[in-house]
Amino acid sequence: MGKLFVISAPSGTGKTSLIESALADPNSSKTRLGISCTTREKRPKEEDGVSYFFISEQEFVNKVNKNEFLEYAEVFGNLYGTPRDWVLSALEEGENVILELDTQGALQVKEAFPKAKTIFIIPPSYEDLSNRLKKRAQDPIEEIQIRLKEARKEVDIGKDFDQIIVNNDFDEALHDLKQFIYSNNIPSKERLETSKNSLNLLLD
Repeated sequence: MGKLFVISAPSGTGKTSLIESALADPNSSKTRLGISCTTREKRPKEEDGVSYFFISEQEFVNKVNKNEFLEYAEVFGNLYGTPRDWVLSALEEGENVILELDTQGALQVKEAFPKAKTIFIIPPSYEDLSNRLKKRAQDPIEEIQIRLKEARKEVDIGKDFDQIIVNNDFDEALHDLKQFIYSNNIPSKERLETSKNSLNLLLD
C-alpha cells in the first residue's frame, strides 16, 4: 500500500514549483501527483489531463452526486475535486500519491485517511507573499488582496498540519520536502526553528 501526502499552501507560496522539483528527483519513481478536476479556466501552459481535468460546473455537480470525489471544495469561486477511484487505485498498486490541495480539501482527506501525511508550506512573511503574487502577474491587485486575506485563514488551519515547511529559500525548502516524503525525516533543528519563527510571525 502506498503512502498518501497532502500538500497545501497559501496561493503564491511556491507549492507547485516545489512539488514539481520533488517529483523530478530520482527517488520519485514510485510517487505520483494526483490530478484534480476543476471548473476554473485553463491557464497558459496548462494541459487537460495533466495539470487538471478541466470540466464544466454541471459535470462537476454530477460527479459530486455520484460520490466520485475523495474531496471537493470551492476556492475563489471555482470548484476543485480529487477523483476517489484514481487515488485508491494508485495506493493499492503501491504508488505514493501527492495531492496538491487547499486547506479545506486537505482536512477532508485527513478525515477520510487518518494515515495521510499533511504538509503545509508557508512564506517567510505576508510581505514576501504579496511580492510573489505581484511578481507572477497573474491576478489584478484586487484579487491579490483577496488571496492575502484568504492566506491568513489558511495559515490558521495549516499550523496544525503534520509538517510545516517555510519557503524562504527554495533549495532548502525543497530539501525539507524531499526528506519528509522520501526518507520520512523531519527537517533539521535549524530549519524547524526557522519555520516556527515564520509561522509565529504569520499568526501574530
